[in-house]
Amino acid sequence: MGEVFVEGFGVSVSKKSERLVVKKKGEVIFERPFFEVERVIISTEGATVSAAAIHECVKNGIPVEFISYSGVPYASLVSPNLGGTVKTRRAQLLAYGDLRGVLLGKAFATGKLKSAANNLKYYAKYRKGADRAAYDYLYERVDKIETLASQVAGIEGDCVDEVRGALLNAEGRGAALYWEGVKKMVPDFLGREGRGATDLVNSLLNYGYGILYNRVLSAATRAGLDPFGGYVHTDRPGKPSLVLDLVEEFRGPIVDRAVLGTLGTGFKVGMEGEWLDEKTRKLTAERVRERLAVRVTHRGRKHTLENVIHIQARSVASFVRDGVVYKPFVGSW
Repeated sequence: MGEVFVEGFGVSVSKKSERLVVKKKGEVIFERPFFEVERVIISTEGATVSAAAIHECVKNGIPVEFISYSGVPYASLVSPNLGGTVKTRRAQLLAYGDLRGVLLGKAFATGKLKSAANNLKYYAKYRKGADRAAYDYLYERVDKIETLASQVAGIEGDCVDEVRGALLNAEGRGAALYWEGVKKMVPDFLGREGRGATDLVNSLLNYGYGILYNRVLSAATRAGLDPFGGYVHTDRPGKPSLVLDLVEEFRGPIVDRAVLGTLGTGFKVGMEGEWLDEKTRKLTAERVRERLAVRVTHRGRKHTLENVIHIQARSVASFVRDGVVYKPFVGSW
């Protein structure tokens, strides 16, 4: 199975017989049978996609995803027949008003905090001998983040509305500590900035998060969940709150590790005005895909990180529908 990443101007995506064909200025640059395609990502405003290609993709369960030059996802095409049972969605929405929403919110926050701590441990272990001061600096933040994760377990309430403030407070404090640690390791990093960032490091992170976001959206949809029915992130028109909840478990282990690892190799980031240039976007996407393909131990078995995303989405569905305990994913170090 493979991923088709479409970049550049003058590009067209079409169907020829049972094959997906990508052309640039009329010349074929990529061709593959649909059964070998896992997803199609369009990262350019200068491409055309034929209705026949879209039809074949959704018929074969292949998502077609669109992200901007800055990595912001703005569309995802999937089959309307995907999505599991109505029972799952009804249970998901009802869980918002009872203890299930609280337990999910706490699990998401715990996963995010523990993964952040483990990411800093991963970076610290390579500095223990070479830069003891940096090692100690990182572990000071690890200890504080792990304390916050422990405190989350003690947060109590009857519904998620009662605990949201406390959860967001813990997540926010943990994030501040985490990015302080990243700033220590990456001299050019001035601090975390989301959408609209124009500096190199945040632009790379945001682009990678956009790719990850679409993975989580696809997993949630396939698990039969409503991407807009979240718990910690509040409801707002057009805001896929559940995707934003679930993606927190994976930002650090997947995107941060991919991006910071690439920067550590001395790669020179290229910009075109306020956006990453085409070469940099391609490399960032490749590094994130490589990270998604890494096999980790999860629930006693080896899985790719891509599979873990789907396992966790199905676990959310099983929890709200059948009461099977949900355990967050925590990245290793």
